[in-house]
Amino acid sequence: METINNKTLEKLKYELVRDGIVSYETLEKAEELANVQNINIGQALINSGILNEETLLKFLESKLHIPYVNLEDYNPDPKCFNYVAFADARRYRIIPLFKIEEVLTVAMADPLDLFAIDKIIETAECSIEPVIASEQSIVRKIDEYYKVADTVDNITIASNIQDFDWTEELHKEDSGEEHIQRVIRAILKQAIIEDIHELNFEQVEEGLKVIFKQNGEILDKGVIPSILNASFVSKLKVLSNLDPTVCEIPQLGKLCFKVENTILIASISSFPTIMGERISLKIYKPPAVLDKIISDEKQRSILLNAVEKPGIILVCGSPLSGKTHIIYSLLMETTEIKKNIMTIESIAKYDLKHVNQCELNENIGFNMDKALRFVEFQSPDIVYLEGIKTREAFEFLSELYYNDKTVITEFMANNMTDLRQKLAFDDFQTFKSLVSCLVFIHSRESIEVFDKTTLQKYLA
Repeated sequence: METINNKTLEKLKYELVRDGIVSYETLEKAEELANVQNINIGQALINSGILNEETLLKFLESKLHIPYVNLEDYNPDPKCFNYVAFADARRYRIIPLFKIEEVLTVAMADPLDLFAIDKIIETAECSIEPVIASEQSIVRKIDEYYKVADTVDNITIASNIQDFDWTEELHKEDSGEEHIQRVIRAILKQAIIEDIHELNFEQVEEGLKVIFKQNGEILDKGVIPSILNASFVSKLKVLSNLDPTVCEIPQLGKLCFKVENTILIASISSFPTIMGERISLKIYKPPAVLDKIISDEKQRSILLNAVEKPGIILVCGSPLSGKTHIIYSLLMETTEIKKNIMTIESIAKYDLKHVNQCELNENIGFNMDKALRFVEFQSPDIVYLEGIKTREAFEFLSELYYNDKTVITEFMANNMTDLRQKLAFDDFQTFKSLVSCLVFIHSRESIEVFDKTTLQKYLA
């Protein structure tokens, strides 16, 4: 669902009432819904069917006297990308379109965000003329067209690199913010080269230890000296939209970076320890077409048939086995069946077209428990719930099933024996009987799909 950022709408929401577009009572209900779901009021109005997106965009166009541009039929001028850094484009939902003399025209989801405009004026060193566009169309154009130079978001990897070592960048005689950014880029580059999906930064006496995790094995990749610790952590947080001034409480953010024209997403978690903050990154690959992951047509058919009827689809595997990757690929293919698809996730790994993705926000009390209690009011047909672990959550999955929903979730198990032992506990008996399809990831090359009949015999 395409949306408009909330700052502009917050300033103009009562104009919707004055113009007779919505009633005051409807606006109040939309605000309540927006607060509960951690979405902006425009998205709440659209999701509720009160307004369509075109009406909302035309309303903003008339009130602000700023033209609306449909980016679906528009190709930005690639030469203008140098005026707005990739990180700023993603952070402020802004993309440059064209430049005439000293005026750069940019598409913005929030044209009254003066801070963003000032930031772009400062970096572009020219005047800015905004036009209005939907937030998600801007995000898609950024991911589709952006070319980034000399930032952490662009990592070019030659196919013949064998012995790349990030510490070579660390030991260069350089200083300042650009050097720190190049060090971050080098670490991410080495992680991608070595096919690493989880990396950690741990505080030790010597500085900040760089750790790669692969197949459960901890790989020590060197240390960032103590003198650079604060600058490194601060820069990494800024790139991930975390607050660099906060270190006493956990934070969760998202880092976008580019590898050979492919946008990659990493979730970044900071956690306080007695030695200082520990930083953990998990890298997620873009979803692939489902038949590239599950090549067996019969097994793929079992999975796709399960999506079209009420039931619970359980995706299992060891840590970092690719559970989320398969689920995103399944959701991407499921959009063709014209149903209301929703997700509840800690971090939305990639934007999925026609899927209503929801990110949790512990900072304002929007946790999994609250999301589970309110999601049914959205009348979803298919729901993906990330990382269900508590008995209460499993009970709620059962309730969704009884209300004719299709539920997709994941469960950690190192092998089938481990899965049988875990599901043998009494707490899982009801849940286990409702599982209509099981996907088990043994390895990237070995994925099994079980239908309900086969699964119940196997787990009995």
